[in-house]
Amino acid sequence: MTKVYNFCAGPAMIPTEVMEKAQQEFINWNNMGCSVMEISHRSEPFMKVAAEAEQDLRDLLHVPDNYKVLFMHGGGRGQFSAVPLNLLGDKKVASYCDSGIWSAQAVREGEKYCEVDIVAKHGPVEGLETVSPYDHWEVHPDAAYVHYCPNETVDGVEIYDIPEVGDVPLVADMSSNFLSKPIDVSKFGVIYAGAQKNVGPSGLCIVIIREDLLGKARADTPVVLDYSLAASHDSMYNTPPTYAWYLAGLVFKWLKSKGGVEGIAVQNDLKAKSLYDYIDNSPFYSNSVAVANRSVMNVTFKLTDESLNKQFVAQSEEHGLLALEGHRAVGGMRASIYNAMPIEGVNALIAFMKKFEQQNG
Repeated sequence: MTKVYNFCAGPAMIPTEVMEKAQQEFINWNNMGCSVMEISHRSEPFMKVAAEAEQDLRDLLHVPDNYKVLFMHGGGRGQFSAVPLNLLGDKKVASYCDSGIWSAQAVREGEKYCEVDIVAKHGPVEGLETVSPYDHWEVHPDAAYVHYCPNETVDGVEIYDIPEVGDVPLVADMSSNFLSKPIDVSKFGVIYAGAQKNVGPSGLCIVIIREDLLGKARADTPVVLDYSLAASHDSMYNTPPTYAWYLAGLVFKWLKSKGGVEGIAVQNDLKAKSLYDYIDNSPFYSNSVAVANRSVMNVTFKLTDESLNKQFVAQSEEHGLLALEGHRAVGGMRASIYNAMPIEGVNALIAFMKKFEQQNG
């Protein structure tokens, strides 16, 4: 059977070692004769799973003690609402960076609750997609927070530097580059990430929030989106997505075994460099993002002759390379190379791209 590499943007591939362990434990976890998904979230065995997962995540990101780690429902989209509902307090304005499709979605949701001040936009400069450097951002003087998305999954755009926004809380949607490299958590007020890229299956969202930002939720905030309720009940005010939490914990342990985020970042940079180098040196393929904003996680590219797109996708699937078709909003191709994608998968993709170019160029 052809080795399969899944380049899906999300839900994305999960490390093979994690899936194998989950398979082994699926119907008899901890020799209990049942699955971890079948036991109470308030039972001692699951509370241990939850506590270990949180501690492993804290270890991986060196999360300071004055931050709460929450395991919540609703994915990234849920946080588009949760952020303004929890952080606005008595303020009426929030600043947003519009760096791509997901940022634009967050803006539209934010507009339901406050006046949205756009501090930066993405757009072409000399034909290449880029984002205004953060030193050009003009944050509203009375902004409750500044929201940005460091990595745009659809557009293949990444903001590498952490914006300096003074005393205004910085909020980051890290759904598609969470745990891909070291970050200084202390520079953020809130970090949130849908799990289905680098953490585990869909249905879980991780929120890391500085404690002084708790307690500001509007009275009409739904209980499942209330950060204070989640924090005061150890993310168990209602039944959490327990199996997704368990799998996330396995992924955290796998990541620790790979040298943590520091170790995986080296591999991620190597994978991205190899693929971008090939694209840049080929007349058959092109990438339209400025080098300073190229995503390490989501490599977008186009064929010079786009009439070959369907053929490229069909033949790539025959070679065990799945989900390379770009998002419908932007077209072209997209290779999502999250933590779980081995370098062998990227090498297999490059080999296929070379062969396809030779046959059709």
